[in-house]
Amino acid sequence: MRMRPTLSWSPTDDLPPGTTDLGPVADALGSGGVLVLSGAGISTESGIPDYRGEGGSLSRHTPMTYQDFTASAQARRRYWARSHLGWRTFGRARPNAGHRAVAAFERHGLLAGVITQNVDGLHQSAGSEEVVELHGSLDRVVCLSCGTFTARRALARRLEEANAGFAPVAAGINPDGDADLGDEQVGDFRVVPCADCGGVLKPDVVFFGEAVPPRRVEHCRSLVRRATCLLVLGSSLTVMSGLRFVRQAAEAGTPVLIVNRDATRGDRHAVTRVALPLGAALTTVAERLGVPVSDEGVASGAG
Repeated sequence: MRMRPTLSWSPTDDLPPGTTDLGPVADALGSGGVLVLSGAGISTESGIPDYRGEGGSLSRHTPMTYQDFTASAQARRRYWARSHLGWRTFGRARPNAGHRAVAAFERHGLLAGVITQNVDGLHQSAGSEEVVELHGSLDRVVCLSCGTFTARRALARRLEEANAGFAPVAAGINPDGDADLGDEQVGDFRVVPCADCGGVLKPDVVFFGEAVPPRRVEHCRSLVRRATCLLVLGSSLTVMSGLRFVRQAAEAGTPVLIVNRDATRGDRHAVTRVALPLGAALTTVAERLGVPVSDEGVASGAG
């Protein structure tokens, strides 16, 4: 029987409480060698909701799974209709103060790298260069038959041409770039095939129920092994793809620090969890360290 992926986690009463003390975060960054692990919570101030926080998208939206996408043409029609509409908004998102602070820490040599669970490209737009996209990026599309990669912009143009006038009003946008549309709004949306071989196109992202490529996981594990500290930013750590790195660090005696307003599945492995808004918290830390944070990103976002 096919198992559904883990989408939710409920905190227990024995988790340590959050704090507002940014001292440990500033001390760790000041010493350098910090590895950042970011989640959807760092992008909420850019207008992209998270999955599980207050008002998170999972309260109204079940993400597409790899199994459903590959098994059903109707599921793919629904996905691409929603994703195509969401891309118009998602692609206009811009880095916020949290992304810009992370980029500033990197420029000043304080980071060992960034692992992001996000698919929005906003770390790179803010100027970060050493970024591992754990779950891929919506900026690219891959053919499941021939393996050809193409730019999302090119696919967007083809979908526009195949679906002239498609402009339903969505109820919202989700962290995976999916717009909230009902089946009646999807209608007879036309999905286009791979331009090279006619195969099925999929965004170059890791869907729920799909495994992160092993080489990417091992690369991340090597970054954790070299880091002086693992700093988690805006992730509930509900799914194992991110939690495993927290567990790895803790088992090796590498300090884990978390900045997330709500309790996380990794709290029991952390030295502390700072329960403050990310943008303001990281800006404050940058000011304490004398690290200037730019007002704008260096490039466009996912679009």
